[in-house]
Amino acid sequence: MPSRRRILLVLAALLMLAGAAFAAALAAGSLPVGAVDVVGALVGSDAPGADIVRQLRLPRALAAFACGGLLAFAGTLMQVLLRNPLADPYVLGVSGGASVGALLAIVCGCASLGVDGFAFLGALAALLLVFGLAHGDGSWTQTRLLLTGVIVAAGCGAVVGLLLTLAPERQLRGMLFWLMGDLGDATAPGLALAVLALALILALPFARELNLLARGPQTARALGVAVPRLNRLIYLLAALATAVAVSQGGAIGFVGLIVPHGVRLVAGNDQRLLLPASALAGGALLLMADTLARSVLAPMQLPVGVLTALIGVPAFLVLLGRHPR
Repeated sequence: MPSRRRILLVLAALLMLAGAAFAAALAAGSLPVGAVDVVGALVGSDAPGADIVRQLRLPRALAAFACGGLLAFAGTLMQVLLRNPLADPYVLGVSGGASVGALLAIVCGCASLGVDGFAFLGALAALLLVFGLAHGDGSWTQTRLLLTGVIVAAGCGAVVGLLLTLAPERQLRGMLFWLMGDLGDATAPGLALAVLALALILALPFARELNLLARGPQTARALGVAVPRLNRLIYLLAALATAVAVSQGGAIGFVGLIVPHGVRLVAGNDQRLLLPASALAGGALLLMADTLARSVLAPMQLPVGVLTALIGVPAFLVLLGRHPR
């Protein structure tokens, strides 16, 4: 297990990385803002660009950090729960449910707040459906949960295709942007930040049990871990984190898959360090990706999910090549 000093060093390094990502996010864009003016805007002065920083870039940066942290946190838990290195938040089918809810809201002409609300309700509906089917006869297993999530996700994908086919042409662009991940309307990050903090607070006391569960359920049970209860806690926390992240930023892939692997290479597999480190690294990664998405072709904005895929695919191939087994 890592020493206290190593834990502090890793977390301090990730905090510095997140701070640098925030500074870049607040300064970069179609209208660049200098570092001095960014600081002035944050302390409440009327520096040039202060309204842009406070009203547009700061809420979006906080939302990007929270969504990235939630996805990486959920991915870390899912890889422990399913003991599968390819597990990520979307294996639950929660993203599919959120997509159905959001697209229904867009088709009905709802405002951005309504889209977020319907996406969250869709995610929770998918969560309850998967959870109920996977526990229908009391024989809950990792394989049963995985297969149930895949089938529910496939069904949601069919509904999404139907909605895209029936939607008016003027709404297709917004719908496709949401499906590819878009933080342009994420202007109320308070809920996502609160859920991220709450999820970490609830999960960290069970870090020892999570370490034992990662070795297998038989080993964990022999060492006194209440495996069914711990499985339910992991599932509910991962699903809630995914639902909030997807309702805020759309279907953003690869963050929950790649970040836990990358953090393990540096910090090891102790959940006491891996959970908060993954949340920090995931937040920093999505924050940097969103900054690039709105800056590379400014004033045009790219879907942030496209950038995370472009980063995630080669990163995963590199990890796969380093660990062929």
